[in-house]
Amino acid sequence: MLLMDIDGHILAVSTERYEVLHERPLFAEQDPEVWWEKTCLAIRKVIEISGCSSDSIQGIGLTGQMHSLVVLDSDGKVIRPAILWSDQRTQPECDWMNEHIGSSHILRFTANPALPNFTATKLQWIRQHEPYHFKKIAKILLPKDYIRYCLTGEYASDVSDASGTLLFDVRNRHWSQEMCERLEIPMEWLPRVLESPELTGTVNPTAAAKTGLQIGTKVVAGAGDQASGAVGNGIVRSGVVSSTIGTSGVVFAFAKNIVQDEQGRLHSFCHAVPGAWHVMGVTQAAGGSLQWYAKQFAPLEQALAETLAEDVYNLLAKEAAQVAAGSEGLVYLPYLLGERTPHLDPYARAVFFGVTVRHKRAHFVRGIMEGVSFSLRDSLSLIEDLQLPIEEIRLSGGGAKSDLWCSIQTNIYGRSVHTVESDEGPAFGAAILAGVGTGCFVDVESACDLLIMRKHTYHPQLDEMNLYNRQYAVYKEIYELLKPLYRKFIS
Repeated sequence: MLLMDIDGHILAVSTERYEVLHERPLFAEQDPEVWWEKTCLAIRKVIEISGCSSDSIQGIGLTGQMHSLVVLDSDGKVIRPAILWSDQRTQPECDWMNEHIGSSHILRFTANPALPNFTATKLQWIRQHEPYHFKKIAKILLPKDYIRYCLTGEYASDVSDASGTLLFDVRNRHWSQEMCERLEIPMEWLPRVLESPELTGTVNPTAAAKTGLQIGTKVVAGAGDQASGAVGNGIVRSGVVSSTIGTSGVVFAFAKNIVQDEQGRLHSFCHAVPGAWHVMGVTQAAGGSLQWYAKQFAPLEQALAETLAEDVYNLLAKEAAQVAAGSEGLVYLPYLLGERTPHLDPYARAVFFGVTVRHKRAHFVRGIMEGVSFSLRDSLSLIEDLQLPIEEIRLSGGGAKSDLWCSIQTNIYGRSVHTVESDEGPAFGAAILAGVGTGCFVDVESACDLLIMRKHTYHPQLDEMNLYNRQYAVYKEIYELLKPLYRKFIS
């Protein structure tokens, strides 16, 4: 949550955490009502921290995790916990959709393949496994759109977020009647869809009382976290590409016209820039791999970080920086949650390959950073295969705050990379969209030109590039050799 002025200065930031529930293997859920409670708290905090009067706030932009499914009953009440983007339970539903609808038809209708991450597969799971919940459904929403409903009482979404549902005609920027008919999903369950800077409603009295916002404050459509983050990094013209390392990792490229990978390895979505599209490759567990490692294997660093009031990931990166490039032959495949790009394989699993007695914890940390970067290189290669220009790569997310991870990326990509002044990507992008929607800026592109500046540039070193090129070939071969074993292991 952030508050930004018209010059792009961030006046206040507030972060609230909430738990992911893993009640069974492959499951990942959260309580949408907790999202709303935390949102109210964060809004009050940024108003207090900034010292601004709430009546000076011109508009609100929304962003949030994509794909996750919120189901509401006829009274607007949450029926069950949200099934998250990272949940991997729905491969059988994907298989059913491919068999009964046809994978080629799904690609034609939605521009994307059936993957466990996408919203429609989660809805099918509820139909099959929780019919008592399914029969109560009156509306389905995405995470940020549930917050919008709480703020305004309006059921609405935007084209970028809707693109990740597998229910949306990405080419024509509206819900796909063909997909809804084949899945027997009533169109009235779906929110209206707008372009990202468009107004969707205003803050209602109930929300104003809970948040401290003024009644009538304008709320724009906003965007899914990746499209909003792209706006926050200035990925609004051809040739500028972002590599984002958050919990997941995303390589994001602007496209003037819709572009599709015929195998569906890259997602083709509507952009938050009206009338534009983007393609993106996704690494399921990017920063999530480092989070997992820190939680399971770094209790000393966790305790020290608390004592020093420092980020535990900074401490881990300092240790990893003492290890030479290549981690002495240790190679990590970051498939803790299966993998999207380029494998579309929910059964893939993470691997440390080449472990010897010489390897210490710092090697594993650096190995994770390198393995995640190899995975993102896969996406860059596919974007090049689509003939989309890559003239500049901008780094963002938590990975962009680490000099080491930035250096690793420039050497693995074999290209210069840049960071930008604002490191609040998606939230900053949502604020820009709010500014455009309320008339503070003419359009998204000119707002980005005005507000977004480069911060640091990293250049590749030839010796490390060559080493990583050799290691990348091994990285790719490991997956191909293990692929037949993954499904056997899961079954």
